[in-house]
Amino acid sequence: MKTLAELNRRGNYIIISVNGDHKLNRRLAEMGIIAGKSITIISTSNGPMGMMIYFQGQRLAISDEIAQKIAVRNIAEDDAVELQTMSELQVGESGIVVKLVGPKALRKRLLDMGLTRGTLLKVNQIAPLGDPIELLIRGYKLSLRKADADSIMIEKV
Repeated sequence: MKTLAELNRRGNYIIISVNGDHKLNRRLAEMGIIAGKSITIISTSNGPMGMMIYFQGQRLAISDEIAQKIAVRNIAEDDAVELQTMSELQVGESGIVVKLVGPKALRKRLLDMGLTRGTLLKVNQIAPLGDPIELLIRGYKLSLRKADADSIMIEKV
């Protein structure tokens, strides 16, 4: 995980976090730049010029100061990541969906709920007996049975 300012090559990335002050976070959130969204770097930072990104169908120029506050991860990065099931996460922990396993009908249902590859999710609550699990995904809350959550392979972030 690196900040946008540390990157030196073009490519597709997923936003992990925005670490600015409240005012900056709110401004970026109004533009849609929040954790879990994907961006494409068009040109990297060359000194004080900033960088160009492609985000939600628009080209945006980002200053180095703002780029240092946006943590991202390469979508195609597969350097020996340790996979675990989604049900192994604790409350407050986050992960990125890597793949779905299990019967075809279950995989299709999970895909229909928005659990696609590269999606950032966060465990919001776990019931006292461990079933169901409430997730924050794409800006909404989703409750899953633990058996279904075992079919979601994630990379912890």
